[in-house]
Amino acid sequence: MVNIFLNGCCGRMGRAVSAMALESDEYTIVAGADIIDNNGFSYPIFRSVQECTVDFDVIVDFSTATGVPAVIDGALSKNKPLVCCTTALADTTVAMLNDASKTIPVFKSANMSVGMNVLIGLVKQAAKTLYPGYDIEILEEHHRRKLDAPSGTALMIADAINASVEDDLEYVFDRHSEKKARGDKEIGFSSIRGGNIVGEHEVYFISDEETVKISHSAKTRDAFARGALAAARFVKDRKPGLYSMDDVISGAFDKEEA
Repeated sequence: MVNIFLNGCCGRMGRAVSAMALESDEYTIVAGADIIDNNGFSYPIFRSVQECTVDFDVIVDFSTATGVPAVIDGALSKNKPLVCCTTALADTTVAMLNDASKTIPVFKSANMSVGMNVLIGLVKQAAKTLYPGYDIEILEEHHRRKLDAPSGTALMIADAINASVEDDLEYVFDRHSEKKARGDKEIGFSSIRGGNIVGEHEVYFISDEETVKISHSAKTRDAFARGALAAARFVKDRKPGLYSMDDVISGAFDKEEA
């Protein structure tokens, strides 16, 4: 059994994680934290990790970018593993996570969906095969409440592609301000915000003769909740270090081969 402290438990993702854990015999949310405390959950809600009086195994964080530094401090003070699912983090916060990973296990991914992380593996292979003969574009769609654009997942996809072609690409976020033809080394981003779109990502490899499109569609937030719980199980008994969904996926493949 994995006993979880859920930071941001009253948000949309917090509620999805809570509901999934409730139906599982592998995970229990034993406590949480949020600025809202009227959620109807059975577990106690504190104002912060530091104030928690309930013992737990691992922290799962679905909060806000500005709140993550306090969560890191709480994880260090409690000496507990941290699964950070919050995106659009400042460089200083990323540096804090890296420093914390020297003391505690830290799991960080811009997207907790297993399917999305499989997509990233596919686009890396596609880029190695198709670039530079194909132009590369990323289209992402999210709900109207999302604050950052492009999404953290879109940037994660681009970083994976760029690393696979020896950091040869230039990121282009806005073509409105300059009137010029597309450059050979560009990777372009387009964002759509509207309604209640959970998350859509499409990666295009475009040549004069054909278009290769690799896409991922999140139908519900359960995909991210399931990945977060899997990450909590994975990191629970790990040594200090920085982990990602790549470690979970590669472990699953190793298990299959065994």
